[in-house]
Amino acid sequence: MTNNDRVTGAAALLATYAAVFALYLVVPGRWVEGYVKDQSGRPLRYHLNGLAVFVLSVGAFAALAHAEIVSWNFFYVHRYETLATAFVIGVVFTLAIVLRQMPTGRGLFKDLYLGRLENPQRGRIDAKMFLYLIGAVMLELNLVSFAAHHVLTHDAPSPGVFLYTALFTFFLVEYLFFERVHLYTYDFVAERVGFKLGWGCLVFYPFFYCVGLWFAAEQPSPETPLPLLVLYAALFFLGWTFARGANLQKYAFKTAPDRKRFGPFEQRAIGGRVLASGFWGLSRHVNYLGEILMASALALALGYPASLWPWMYPLYYIVLLVPRQIADDARCKEKYGPIWDEYVAQVPRRIVPGLF
Repeated sequence: MTNNDRVTGAAALLATYAAVFALYLVVPGRWVEGYVKDQSGRPLRYHLNGLAVFVLSVGAFAALAHAEIVSWNFFYVHRYETLATAFVIGVVFTLAIVLRQMPTGRGLFKDLYLGRLENPQRGRIDAKMFLYLIGAVMLELNLVSFAAHHVLTHDAPSPGVFLYTALFTFFLVEYLFFERVHLYTYDFVAERVGFKLGWGCLVFYPFFYCVGLWFAAEQPSPETPLPLLVLYAALFFLGWTFARGANLQKYAFKTAPDRKRFGPFEQRAIGGRVLASGFWGLSRHVNYLGEILMASALALALGYPASLWPWMYPLYYIVLLVPRQIADDARCKEKYGPIWDEYVAQVPRRIVPGLF
């Protein structure tokens, strides 16, 4: 690999991030109110255009590849340079957004990791929303490029790679389609912007989430039987039903607390504040189970169940979400008091219904 190759990869990553930011600024969207309130008690407002920016960004790459200006497997060929460049951008972003603010009293390293600002906004720009958007765009570009490399490398490409890429693309598109719903999730309600969120979305999200394809792009087809691929797709959509259904139910309750039903479920809330029916009657964080099931289905789809690499993604979710469940329960206990105690008594399972 030549020095020009490295410059090309670094320049492409910088250009991609700059282009997504420019589109985020200029593409029309809709203004909505979120769950978090400012110091005056008014809900924060967000300009949402993520799905349009995503489609335009990925479409632009596809057009460049079709015109043979770049290769379809460009981001795979230059994966190490783009990863290294993203790493630097993530560190610089963290230092810039954290060190300019007043300390929280937790110590410098905790402030750098967890952040100091809760919901930084300026005009159309919301830092959290943009970080998730740029992570989603870059992850999709990596997925398309890594899958293209697999197709270009093997005469008989793996159907599992196509399934993996299709399911992950669905995951990203529906996430951005339901942008407004995520304004009511833990990340927007409870987290600050520091290394964990900033570096995580600029580096970890787009480059680690597709860790299965880092391995499988070079591998021959494992010739997974079609019935197994169908089973893995069904497992993915079962997980999606738990994750998306729970988040939609919570969103419906927060925005219309007097609503009597959510689909087939009766809306029952303890003290009028904590949902204890439907998805939220299965376990206190059934949406986390959904995330783990989706990640496991993606790992299985690649057809190498004995390899560690595809399983690093679902293992990451377990490492992330189990401590988050503990922290979220503690936050809810402090916020809701006896109401939360009653909910825990009625719904004793934390994540997995009937087990944990």
